[in-house]
Amino acid sequence: QVKLVESGGGLVQAGDSLRLSCTASGRTFSSYVLAWFRQPPGQEREFVGAISRWPGSTAYADSVKGRFTVSRDNKINTVYLQMNGLKPEDTAVYYCAAAMNNAGSVADAYGLWGQGTQVTVSS
Repeated sequence: QVKLVESGGGLVQAGDSLRLSCTASGRTFSSYVLAWFRQPPGQEREFVGAISRWPGSTAYADSVKGRFTVSRDNKINTVYLQMNGLKPEDTAVYYCAAAMNNAGSVADAYGLWGQGTQVTVSS
């Protein structure tokens, strides 16, 4: 069973950058489609971005396109979320998720989830 563990969250100011990491146990990491979701305070969980298996095609929510980048390093079983130009509305708990199929932006299609990491952006 693959286990996902996020890290890298914290408190930053608007305009700053932050990189989240999600490391997975298990030997089948490269077989998974990986994604990042977030849940702002008092709101539902929403899609941020996803990366496919090789060759690692990416897709993003319109709200983060051009600012956030998802990447993966299968050699160390890690997926990243590079966040630039952070805004207060990016404040949320960020989750990484994994799926064996092409789950896209649908949260229910991802069967594996990390515990989440808090990102707070002050104005």
